[in-house]
Amino acid sequence: MTKTEFVLALTAQLEGLPFEEVEERIDFYMESVDDRMEEGLAEEEAVAALGSVDDIVAEILADIPLTRLVAEKIKPRRRLSAWEIVLIAVGSPIWISLLAAFFAVDLSIYVSIWSVCISLWAAEVSFIASALGGVVGGISLLVTGNTAGGLFLIGCGLALAGLSIPFSMGCRILTKGLLLLTKKIAVAIKKLFIRKEKAE
Repeated sequence: MTKTEFVLALTAQLEGLPFEEVEERIDFYMESVDDRMEEGLAEEEAVAALGSVDDIVAEILADIPLTRLVAEKIKPRRRLSAWEIVLIAVGSPIWISLLAAFFAVDLSIYVSIWSVCISLWAAEVSFIASALGGVVGGISLLVTGNTAGGLFLIGCGLALAGLSIPFSMGCRILTKGLLLLTKKIAVAIKKLFIRKEKAE
């Protein structure tokens, strides 16, 4: 892909963003291509080194706050007439409550997903704490002469320590997956605002 083709593809996918934002991002990537070409790469290689246009668009959208996209989307392109202002005011109890409900549902889903992750990490911490408590408690029983009880507690503590290792790995994988999913959902929502902008 040449530099011109890259600019055209990137501009087309960022069309719904504010003009200044698009111009700033295009300038940044053009500078990056020029720098790589000065280092000796061919134009196509320099463009390919940036990554795919889709990945770049996803990174750009991840950096832009959703509130900024919403503000850009709802900013009137022309001055509103009196009857449009009246309709907005009269309909506000409906559209404000629907908007609030939409955000409340989204927030509750987000909180529910992350509460599962937090609960699993809490279970991991309890495994580790129980393992330490079992070993310390078993040693104290051994010291006081209760050999059977001490060995049993140490064995339970070691078993919990062993269980905490794969559980910890699962928690890490889940956390990374949820972070990636959250980022992808945010980018997808932001892309919806851009697509709507293009359609109009």
